[in-house]
Amino acid sequence: MKTVQVALGKRSYDILIEDGLLSRSGERLSSLARGGKLVVITDENVSRHQLPRLAAALQQANLSIEPVILPAGEGTKGWDSLSTLMNRLLALEVERSDHIIALGGGVIGDLVGFAAAILKRGCAFVQIPTTLLSQVDSSVGGKTAINTEAGKNLVGAFHQPSLVLIDPLSLDTLPAREVCAGYAEVVKYGLIDDPDFFAWCESDGHRLLAGESDARSYAIETSVRAKAAIVADDETERSGRRALLNLGHTFGHALEAETGYSDKLLHGEAVAAGMALAFRYSATQGLCPDEDAQRVTSHLRAAGLPTSLQDAGVSASGQALAAHMMHDKKMESGTLPFLLARGIGQTYLDRNVSLDDVAAFLDAELAG
Repeated sequence: MKTVQVALGKRSYDILIEDGLLSRSGERLSSLARGGKLVVITDENVSRHQLPRLAAALQQANLSIEPVILPAGEGTKGWDSLSTLMNRLLALEVERSDHIIALGGGVIGDLVGFAAAILKRGCAFVQIPTTLLSQVDSSVGGKTAINTEAGKNLVGAFHQPSLVLIDPLSLDTLPAREVCAGYAEVVKYGLIDDPDFFAWCESDGHRLLAGESDARSYAIETSVRAKAAIVADDETERSGRRALLNLGHTFGHALEAETGYSDKLLHGEAVAAGMALAFRYSATQGLCPDEDAQRVTSHLRAAGLPTSLQDAGVSASGQALAAHMMHDKKMESGTLPFLLARGIGQTYLDRNVSLDDVAAFLDAELAG
């Protein structure tokens, strides 16, 4: 078993990574169950594939579960589902000292984490991520949120989990498209500040996508360690370092908004296209070598991910996409910081980007 700690003083917690961990999770969760019972929130898809494994593990530890099953999909990460979940948790008399379990991907993790943050002014929760994207990114770091009509993740809170349990075997039941979308977040860590890891992705990423255990575990552990270090250094994005984790997200969120936050474009797919766009924009501004931008585009494309507006199914004008960016939660004093690159492994935060320039770049991308 691999153990990674997120070092946050009294709120520090462990991330455990091991094949088959879900089936042995009872021993890890027994101390967190009041009265021998745990509330588990999941979605309809995960409940079919992973909930029986968790229930059996808890039963072996003489624990029972109270499942709360929500619809699957990005649409669940909104006000209506939050209200439904909060009412259910209150009816179950969840107390502030209780731990609720988030079993699922990024949607469930974000929603349950936010519910835990506001229920009775804060209760504890455990993340058991079941998708590659949630295992390497969203389950770690305490960012919780829901989407609104104005944009993605605009209502939320920083609320750290007590524990994260990652079982790579849960990826075996995922559609190939979901695994591929999650791989974008793996590549991101190489592009931020680890060119050697990006080179590993180029040489061995195909083995991860094929489900090879050693490649999968290595990529998850490397990604989690990278994120844990950044979160420990800048938990709430005050210094700017944690903002590096948003590479590709400013462009990507605009693409998600344009496609209606739907299955037309999965979050990881939007991030992939966003990273490729960020590197190509950096190259057009003379910040990044053209060959690095092309290397990023080539690898993401080879992995089966979208790298352009056309690939993402977006035909909106640059101004229309820039208008979506105006709702970005990183907006400060009318200025939107952008994650740009001086090269692979050299991402930085630029606070002087003109949205008009970005719009013109996107128009040129669409025309090209």
